[in-house]
Amino acid sequence: MSLSADLWAANADLAAEALASPFVAALGDGTLPRERFAGYVAQDAFFLESFARAYALGVAHSPDRATLDVFADLLAGVREELRLHAGYAARSGIDLAAVEPLPATLAYTDFLLATASLGGVGLTAAAMTPCMRLYAHLGRALSAEAAGDYAEWVTTYADPGFDELAATLEALLDRTADDVPAVRTAYRRAMQLEVGFFAAAWHAT
Repeated sequence: MSLSADLWAANADLAAEALASPFVAALGDGTLPRERFAGYVAQDAFFLESFARAYALGVAHSPDRATLDVFADLLAGVREELRLHAGYAARSGIDLAAVEPLPATLAYTDFLLATASLGGVGLTAAAMTPCMRLYAHLGRALSAEAAGDYAEWVTTYADPGFDELAATLEALLDRTADDVPAVRTAYRRAMQLEVGFFAAAWHAT
């Protein structure tokens, strides 16, 4: 088993917790209140900007051209996600430039940027992979038909192209990271922060 596959399996409990969370469950069956989705979009857009910066730090720290190209391709994928969020925001009347991040959002972005700034490429990949793999997992687990108004969200993350981006990051993790406690800790911390992010989106007013 590859390191990335082993890490995903070792954190199956947190993946299941995310899928069963009230926010994701309500999104998946189309009953999520619009204001809660709007708040989530605002927080996720803030998060994705930091995610993009972490990829940019990966580009800067890349030891070779192959790694640089992977991070650059992944950065392009996040820019597509940000365009999708801009569309959500426009339809909901959200000013993304005025978003105040929740503590759960800041905890996640601070963790990612600190890891990407101070850790090596392998550790950065370990911290960033869970977001990609978890969202691909959620997209496949939910039904676009059942999601109603949130079908676009489900189809975005169920798309094979998104799964391919997640697999690209996993391949980078496998190539650059060693199976050491710091890598396992970073991966699990990111998964915990994902669960916390969905919990905060549910409880925010």
